Amino acid sequence: MDAVCKAGCGIGEELFLGLRIDVDTLTGARRGVPRLLAVLKNYGIRASIFFSVGPDNMGRHLWRLMRPGFLKKMLRTNAASLYGWDILLRGTAWPGPNIGERTSSIIQAAAEDGHEIGLHAWDHHGWQARLDRMDAKTIDSHIRRGFDFLTRILGTPPVCSAAPAWKINDAALLCKTAFPFQYNSDCRGTRVFYPVVAGNPLSQPQIPATLPTYDEVIGKPGVNHGNYNAFILSRLVPGKLNVLTIHAEAEGMSLRPLFEDFIRMARSRGVVLGPLGQILKDSGSIPPGVVTAGKIEGREGWAAVGE
Repeated sequence: MDAVCKAGCGIGEELFLGLRIDVDTLTGARRGVPRLLAVLKNYGIRASIFFSVGPDNMGRHLWRLMRPGFLKKMLRTNAASLYGWDILLRGTAWPGPNIGERTSSIIQAAAEDGHEIGLHAWDHHGWQARLDRMDAKTIDSHIRRGFDFLTRILGTPPVCSAAPAWKINDAALLCKTAFPFQYNSDCRGTRVFYPVVAGNPLSQPQIPATLPTYDEVIGKPGVNHGNYNAFILSRLVPGKLNVLTIHAEAEGMSLRPLFEDFIRMARSRGVVLGPLGQILKDSGSIPPGVVTAGKIEGREGWAAVGE
């Protein structure tokens, strides 16, 4: 049996879609998350929410405008309209504010609503921009600061983690095994697996994201705002792993009406949305796999891919 056939098929004829919400910024946590919590509560849906809890320095990504690929993506997605200038400029020329300190009550509310709470990052920009140059001690410090801070907010440890921008390597995978994560969602892929590092399977399974994000495909040939939801639903595969990643800064703000439409369309087609932990709970035998650096269409630079 396929390792995730139960979760992919759901119960009976239902098709299960794992819903992952990434929270990258202060604005996303402060404004986007409460709106998403309201939407999800209205439809009786629980999700896996991954919080960045340290400094919001995401505005420093603007320096990447000098790269043609990043500039093209910013223009294709109309980033200023999608995210807002407060997100795009945060921490550009001054230290960014601490996200967890300013939004602890919102993070607690998400947990109280029954969502799975996971660690996304201490410093999202720092991890995304510098992981390749971090040694094991620096990686461990980055994870530990975020883990400890989120644990203080919740009163209990976060149950899972997801690397920023799908950037993970063997050193980081090894570091994560020192923390009590039930699973990680650090890469893109097609199946649940135990990552193999130096010939040995690690103890924490990976639940990859399988579907593209809004910013990766919008504006590409044949994909526009009006047909995006239908495009995503057409990519769901019965009997296989299906995981959608949305962002508090997008689907929780300017794209909230689009996301609500997605929920209605999904339900009309028999799709059940839920947290990634449900996939792990319903999985059968989980095979080993490897994580490599690959290229994701519509995403600048490399991203981790599970195989």
